[in-house]
Amino acid sequence: MESVVLLDEAGNASGTAGKVAVHHDRTPLHLAFSCYLFNQAGQFLLTRRAESKRTFPGVWTNTCCGHPMPGEAMAGSVRRRLRTELGISPARLELVLPRFRYQARMANGVLENELCPVYAAYAGPAPLPPEPDPAEVAETRWVDWEGFCAAARTGQQPVSPWCAMQIAELAALGPDPLHWVPADPAGLPPAAIA
Repeated sequence: MESVVLLDEAGNASGTAGKVAVHHDRTPLHLAFSCYLFNQAGQFLLTRRAESKRTFPGVWTNTCCGHPMPGEAMAGSVRRRLRTELGISPARLELVLPRFRYQARMANGVLENELCPVYAAYAGPAPLPPEPDPAEVAETRWVDWEGFCAAARTGQQPVSPWCAMQIAELAALGPDPLHWVPADPAGLPPAAIA
């Protein structure tokens, strides 16, 4: 059974719990990540979550999300999930929002409650097309980053609650994701520093 790292309010590990058991109407704070993949043209790989996902099924969102396993380095976890969900191995991976945190409640009462560092991944010059795992990803689409952000802000492109909050913070890094300045890994929550 896949486990997640539980956190205290300071971002220190406070234990582990089964991933399936931890997501309910009183989900404890736990460690996760989000990743945005860009190609060399500055396009972003938008994905739609599989309908079978326990949280926010069928919702359009960032390229990849996940939870590091206990003891797993955060960057290694991001790379693992990109391979598992999409068959992608990025050429470069950069931390961009080390302390992003959010809560989002579904209509059925299930709560997401995550300290969720955000990464930008960059495809190489001749990236292979994504090969989505249908248990994780229903659809993928390469989109213009600025156009996507504008459409998400106005509601023309519905996205997951965390994606909407993240793009608001990513905007502060500048309009061109190919030139974002990486964040200092020392800013990660203590449980994420390996």
